[in-house]
Amino acid sequence: MKKVVPQYQPKASGHPQVLQDQAASMVSWEALGGVVGRLLSGHSKAGAAVSGSHLIPRIQEGLPFQELEQLRTGLDQSMERLIPLLGISKATLHRRKAGGRLDTAESDRVVRYARLLGQAAGVMESIESGRRWLASPQVGLGGAVPLEYAQTEVGAREVENLLGRIDYGVYS
Repeated sequence: MKKVVPQYQPKASGHPQVLQDQAASMVSWEALGGVVGRLLSGHSKAGAAVSGSHLIPRIQEGLPFQELEQLRTGLDQSMERLIPLLGISKATLHRRKAGGRLDTAESDRVVRYARLLGQAAGVMESIESGRRWLASPQVGLGGAVPLEYAQTEVGAREVENLLGRIDYGVYS
């Protein structure tokens, strides 16, 4: 059973500052295009908006460098904070920027983090709340920060599992 995340509908009785904050966190990721934009548009759960048959060839050929920039924007992290999480050195970052394309492994990790942000935003009901959750220590991960825990595929799956438990009310 797939849970549908309702689109934000402001209530007439809502506090003006809360409404303004929620509206500001609604970014048109679809307008960004690309894989990262599609994974984030509509706060897709586990990347439901992009099929594996679409992702695999894009990852294998290497994503354009702009996808890394879009992920950085989506996570609201500095590039200096993000590249170690992706296993990219500063020298490699400069080479990839000049070449305009990430390699297969780097592309896979960019998609991993975009998928997690999309899932976290869906569960937490906004991009901003999803960002905060991913950047904060979580009891369900033994006090680890999900962004750091997800440096490996196994860690990312644990983060996805925790988000699933939260979403379905079986958070432990």
